[in-house]
Order: sequence, then structure tokens, then C-alpha cells
Amino acid sequence: MNISKWLAVPVLAAGLFTPSRTDAQQKNEIVIRANTPVAEVQPTMWGIFFEDINLGADGGIYAELVKNRSFEFNEPMMGWKVRQSTFHEGSVLVLNRKEETPANPRYLRVTRQEAADTLGISNEGFRGMGIKKGLRYDFSMMYRLPAAGVRLRIELVSSGGQVIGSTTLAPAVTPGQEWRRAAVSFNATDSTLKGRLNIWFEGSGVIDMDIVSLFPTDTWKGRPGGMRADMIQMLADMKPGFIRFPGGCIVEGHDLALRYQWKKTLGALEDRQLIVNRWNYEFAHRPTPDYFQTFGLGFYEYFQLAEDIGASPLPILNCGMACQFNTAEVVALDELDPYVQDALDLIEFANGDVNTKWGKVRADLGHPAPFHLKMMGIGNENWGPQYIERLKVFTKAIKEKYPDIRLVNSSGTDPNGDRYEYLNKELRGMHADIIDEHYYRQPEWFLQNARRYDSFPRNASKIFAGEYAAQSDHTVSVKNQNNWQTALSEAAFMTGLERNADVVAMASYAPLFAHVDGWQWTPDLIWVDNLRVNGTPNYYVQKLFSVNKGTNVVPALRNNKTLAGEDSLYASAVIDQAAGELIVKMVNVSATAQTVQLRIEGIKKLSGSATLTVLQSPALEAVNRLGEAAVVRPADKEVAVKGGKVNVDAGPYSFTVFKVRMGETPSGRISGAK
Repeated sequence: MNISKWLAVPVLAAGLFTPSRTDAQQKNEIVIRANTPVAEVQPTMWGIFFEDINLGADGGIYAELVKNRSFEFNEPMMGWKVRQSTFHEGSVLVLNRKEETPANPRYLRVTRQEAADTLGISNEGFRGMGIKKGLRYDFSMMYRLPAAGVRLRIELVSSGGQVIGSTTLAPAVTPGQEWRRAAVSFNATDSTLKGRLNIWFEGSGVIDMDIVSLFPTDTWKGRPGGMRADMIQMLADMKPGFIRFPGGCIVEGHDLALRYQWKKTLGALEDRQLIVNRWNYEFAHRPTPDYFQTFGLGFYEYFQLAEDIGASPLPILNCGMACQFNTAEVVALDELDPYVQDALDLIEFANGDVNTKWGKVRADLGHPAPFHLKMMGIGNENWGPQYIERLKVFTKAIKEKYPDIRLVNSSGTDPNGDRYEYLNKELRGMHADIIDEHYYRQPEWFLQNARRYDSFPRNASKIFAGEYAAQSDHTVSVKNQNNWQTALSEAAFMTGLERNADVVAMASYAPLFAHVDGWQWTPDLIWVDNLRVNGTPNYYVQKLFSVNKGTNVVPALRNNKTLAGEDSLYASAVIDQAAGELIVKMVNVSATAQTVQLRIEGIKKLSGSATLTVLQSPALEAVNRLGEAAVVRPADKEVAVKGGKVNVDAGPYSFTVFKVRMGETPSGRISGAK
């Protein structure tokens, strides 16, 4: 985006003003009334939104390295290549047992006929396989072997063709038609960003293979078959208040047959029925024909992840409507019962006693304790009367059985316009618990809307800023970047969300992850390749808000007014009752440094020094690139506090977090408050 265009937004529209040199030399006084809490900050205030887009699950946080491990893609051998020195008709066949196992019908039959010939199969992984030197890898497969004679030699191969790890596997003979699991582990002798897996067949005979798998052992919490640890650590470091899953548009599906059905994501891998990912074909400019959902990462794993990182789970369920941008298929109202029952059963799965049907399912999966589900989303980005009709059915049934479960309802695709106005009116008329608003807009919009919630009713439906991201070009553009300009505008907007914490109960950037070689949508919060992760400037903005959440909003005033764009400054303040801290967040969107004096009122005792965490770049176009040192990342320094006052230098294009101790906090209360 043209920088001058951004800075030229009219003052009345955006509250922007680039100070003159004289203005910059003047001290802007911001009064913090630290003993006057005006709103509680919900524990869920800042969270994360996960969707399987941009290779977010398969090829992303789900650490499986083999693509199409069960041969269930539309093209059964996609991702695989047969390697043989002499062609023999039928040496590698894909067979189908649909009536026997409809969830996982296909398998591979390999026949090795001549001992002198070379026969093998190779898997390319998800844009290659990231392999780490010295790390142990676990290979496994389901198989049938009617007679002895076939052995496997398993290799990891670098992008340059060198073998960087190998082992052998001699499966035991299986009686009759019985399937068994065989496994072997071995270490990699070198690293590669885009390796592959080779399986060579030795001896002679016939072997059937299915669910051919390779996992690294450095998964999150060391769980076999688990999640990629470096990606999950990025989420844990944010200390999110909630995690929304599994999306997003994949909840709706291109049509109802392809909607997300949580019950099909539980249990043994062979019972989890693969479907095509809607992002496989959604954008003609970014086709991804090998994008499917294996559901190795299912609802049990999502709940477990939420528990691991201390986040409240927020599952989103289909409301009987497919994506309205695609087929707009809806289920008839008199056939909605199975969809509603799925919602009721999910609550029982998450919270039910082990003696209940679905509570027992959870316990049998290894988690007898409840997951403490408190909220649930009904529909994703749906709109129109057809949504309201179905939502009312869900709401009645859920509230009658589980009155304490809070429901998140869609306000459509945009933060304004006819769709939004209709839904906002209807949902408020229904006394909706939480209304989910989405905003994918250019940076100017975020600056102009820092006061969006100042005038919203305080004691009515709460707001979930469920999906937002500033677009450096325009929505769905392949030119969008996670640059400092977008992050800075989001920070300014987020001061308005925080200041209105009695209206806004939750917020999350979206999308969360993107693979550099497999993305469909940009911008995205965290970029990865097969071995590395990269926090964008937007990530650091989100993290700084989340780890400095506080418990209560307090006024941050200039000239007795909230500061939301005047002289290009935006500010909000919170206290943390448990930690005994005052936290002020301040954004300067101008190209000129400004010295701001914070005057802290209402506290008898303050620490003599405070911490400033600054996120800044002189170039709005700055981005953090994978494999390079981040050019936009937080830096800390100490500043002196005297007499309840402190001067803070708000540098050009900067986001600053000021944090100071307020004395002892017995019983969780601020002892220094007057």
C-alpha cells in the first residue's frame, strides 16, 4: 500500500494528524486513573483462531510427514511414486474394500516377483519432508502378509538425493485376512528442508499396506503421532485465553456432504474418514489439488491442545448450512435434528460424566476428566433469515439442556451493510450471548474504527472480534503482506477493543498459520516451512496484548477524553489485580517521535522503575522473513518513575507497552489504591 495515502487520511475521518516539529517537542500528558476500574477484562479477551487453511493441519501442526498415507485422495497415488528397475504389470495396485471399511476403503498391494529387480515406492511429503539431524523418526503401517518373503528397507532421502537415515522392517506373517500394525524407529544422519521417504521391497511375495506413516519424535509434549512442537510453542507463548477450532469456512463445507463432522474425527486413525479440504479448489489463483483433511488432528486433539496451552476451547459447529459463497445448500428445518443432536452430544463429550455415552467416549480416549467447555459457536459467517431460523432451533435446544453454555452467533461476513444490520438487529432481539464480527479491511479502516465500540450498549450481547486482519493490498489478494503498517493499524484498533472490554469479550486474528509453499490466503499470523517458524509483526502485536491482558480496564485520558487517534496517538490501560501491575498500551502511527508524559493517579505506591516494551520499525513496509532475524520484534528497556509521572518516548511508527508495579497485592487487591 502507498504509505503517503495512509498518512493522508482526513483528520475528521480517521483521527490522524502528523505533528509538526513544535508539536513533537511538547509533552502530551495522558492521565491514568489507576484506582478507577471501568470494566473487567475477560480471561478470554485475546485468543487464537485455528483453521485448516494454508496447510495449517495436515502439513502443519499435525506432525505426520507422509502425504496421502491411506491412499484415499481423489487420485489414490497422489504424493506417491512407484520406483522399479523392470516394469511388471500389477506389481503395485490400489485395491478398494468400500463395503467392508467405508471410512478407509483403499489400500496398496505390492507384489515382488523377481529378486533381481528393484521395486519401491516414494512419498514426497507436504512440499517435501523436513528432516532433522540426530532426531529419531517413527515409521509405522497397517499391513497384511499371507506368507513370509517380503522385507522392507526404509530410507530418508535429502533434497540432493543422499540417504540420510535408513532401517529395515521384516513384518510377521498375518493369519487369514487380519490387519496388523508394524513399526520401526531410526535416526536421521543429516538435516534437509525438503526430503522424501523411500520404501524398498526385498525378497519376493505379496504384501498389503495401509496408513503408511512417519512421525518425528520431537512432537509437542513428546506425544507419539502428535503435533509439531515449534508451531504449538508459538501459540503457548501467546498465553491465549481461548482457541477457536476447527475454523472457519471448513465448518460449512462446499456442500453439506463436505461439512466438518466432529464425531468422524475421533478414535482410531482408520475410522476417521478423509474428505477434501475446501481450500483445495477455492481460489483459481492458488489451486491446491493435494489438500485434504485426514482428521488425524480431530476434536479430541483440539480439546487436548486447548488444555495444554491454558486456553478455553471454542468449537464451532455447522448449523445446517453449507458455505453461502459456494452452494448455499441448507438442510430443511424438519431435518435439522441430527445437527442439533451433534451440538448436544459435543457438550456431553466435553463435559459429561464418564457414565454418560459421550463422556465415556472421552474417557476411553484417555481423558476421564472433563474439558470444561463453556462456549460453542453455531455456524460460521452465515447470514440471512435462513440462518436465524436454524439458530433459533439450536439455541432453544441447547439452552434448555445446558443453560450455562454461552453461544457464539454469526453476524455475517462484514462489519457493516445490509447483512450485518439485519443480523445485528435479529441477534440482539434474541438476546444473543456473543455476536461474532469479522473485519478484513485495509489499515485505514482499523484506524478509523478504533472508537467502533465506544457507543455500543454496555449491558447487552457481547462482541467477539472473531476474524480480523489488515490487508496491505485488498482482501483475497496474493499481494497482501504481513508488514509493519498492517500490524500497527491492528494495534491501534486493539486499544479500542481493550478500552471497551465490557462490550468486547473476545478477539482473534485470522488466519493463524501459513506454509510458505502451500498457502491459499494471505496475510497470516505465523508463517512456516518444513523446519522453521516465523512470527510476523502482527504476531508480536497479538502476543504483546495477550501476555499483558490485565484484569480491569482503567481510564487513559488526555484532556479528559479517551485517546483514539488524536495527534496520531492511540492508548488504553489496564491493571492486573493478581500481579499488582499497571499496564499502558500506546500506539503512535505518525512518522514523528512524540514524548508522552504518563501521570498515574490513585496509587499511593509505585515502583521506581517501569518496563517499556517497544515494537517499532521506521519502514511501514518492513516484514519478518523466514530464516532471517526478525526486523520487527519487541525490545525491552527500563524507565524511571518519579512522583507518579514518567516520560515515555513514543517513537515514529511504534507500539509501546508500559508496565509498572503498584506495590503488594494481598488477597489479589491493589494495596496502594486510595
